[in-house]
Amino acid sequence: MAEATSSGLRALLPFVVICFGGFMALLDIQIVASSLQQIGGGLSAAQDQIAWVQTAYLIAEIIVIPLSGWLTRVLSSRWLMVGSAAGFTVTSLLCGLAWNIESMIAFRALQGLLGASMIPTMFTSTFYFFPGPRRVYAAAVVGTIASVAPTLGPVIGGWLTDAWNWHWLFYVNLLPGIVVTVFSALLIKIDEADPTLLMEADYPGIALLAVALGTLEYVLEEGSRWNWFDDATIRHCAWIATVAGTLFIWRSLTFARPVVDLRALMNRNFAVGCFLSFVTGIGIFATIYLTPLFLGYVRGYSAWQTGIAIFSTGAASLAGVPVYVWLARRVDTRWLMMFGLAMFGISMWSFSFITSQWSGAELLVPQVLRGFPQVFAVAPAVTLGLGSLSPERLKYASGLFNMMRNLGGAVGIAACSAILNTRTNFHFDAIAYHLNPANQPMMRLIAGVQDRYAMLPASLDDGHVAALKQLWRLAYREASTLAFADAFRAIMVAFVIATLLVPLLRQIAVPKTPPTEAH
Repeated sequence: MAEATSSGLRALLPFVVICFGGFMALLDIQIVASSLQQIGGGLSAAQDQIAWVQTAYLIAEIIVIPLSGWLTRVLSSRWLMVGSAAGFTVTSLLCGLAWNIESMIAFRALQGLLGASMIPTMFTSTFYFFPGPRRVYAAAVVGTIASVAPTLGPVIGGWLTDAWNWHWLFYVNLLPGIVVTVFSALLIKIDEADPTLLMEADYPGIALLAVALGTLEYVLEEGSRWNWFDDATIRHCAWIATVAGTLFIWRSLTFARPVVDLRALMNRNFAVGCFLSFVTGIGIFATIYLTPLFLGYVRGYSAWQTGIAIFSTGAASLAGVPVYVWLARRVDTRWLMMFGLAMFGISMWSFSFITSQWSGAELLVPQVLRGFPQVFAVAPAVTLGLGSLSPERLKYASGLFNMMRNLGGAVGIAACSAILNTRTNFHFDAIAYHLNPANQPMMRLIAGVQDRYAMLPASLDDGHVAALKQLWRLAYREASTLAFADAFRAIMVAFVIATLLVPLLRQIAVPKTPPTEAH
């Protein structure tokens, strides 16, 4: 009994350290989301430069995540984790010390580049440390971190910025980063490094992957801002991403030792699991993008008010964990996953009834419906998708699996941004069509504003112009709100499709003994 307890602690402690590192890397994707305006003001940045504080991190992270399997084999899980945590900590300090927007963007790119490997390491560690039935608990923890950390990012970021200043968005990583670095070196013992792999690595494949993902992420992040293919840079990057991506796929399928194991997609569970991970990425990241945007631009909320309003999502996610763990030991995980994806879709449907008067109270039920089933959507994909692979294939495939979630987030945000732009114009034109002299409420509004101006030392023309400006603001606010509703409906459609695909997954038998490398 004492030996079993000791063995459990030996697995639990390094797992906690790895999870904490993964949590930091995931949290920092969105921690700046509600504070970009303050960062831009502090660094005297132009409006079109501020978004790069987030974009640079995402581009760097999405390039490194699929390479993490190969890096693990070269450096070992221990030293990759140590290097990632140390690099993430140092670059967090540099971000806090940034003196202009250019230095901030460079340091954020380095932060994403160096810290990205902590995310897939967190996922693969569940299969090494927790054999048999205990894997259900580990997958639930990892799934919760993957869904809750990005949700908590704007909340924590808004609080830090309002309580202190934007520099603390990065300084807050220093102490946890040092702790993760030290304890990773002391506790993680999963595998051994194999530096000889550097001699036979597929460097052309690595270069093609970096170019394809980097340019694709740029197109997705910046496309809506520059009106997509009307912009020459977006067109060129799209072509580069297509050509480099095609060459990378060809290279990976023909080279004997590719850096990313695309052949793992021949496994049906893994292929479906990757697609479902892509859809959950759309749901998690796109809703985190839409909700603060609505509260900030339509409702005029501050960073802290926005954080408080969306906090219920994270709380509901945590509340769903013990329920999932209890059910996962008794119910087929495919049914649990169908429940999670379906509930997420229902949440998006409830969001589609949004009005310009919605605040934290009205958002509560849709956010609880979104937050509670997140672990049901994420954890089974880990168990059924990654768990269906052999241990030697797991490391290489985990990076691809995690990349799909982040890529889903990038595609979801880009699609929602495009929907907001096009549908706002559509709804504004539809509303404006009805704003004519036959519209009695409109005429009463104009008359009321003109009457108020008549009591001031201003001309009648001033009152008429003020009335038209107020009318335009009201029309634009309502058009924007209707566009947000359209974006939520689009996400709902993605989750309906994902729910219908779950029966394609096969239930897998959980091994009773850990892989040899876990010892």
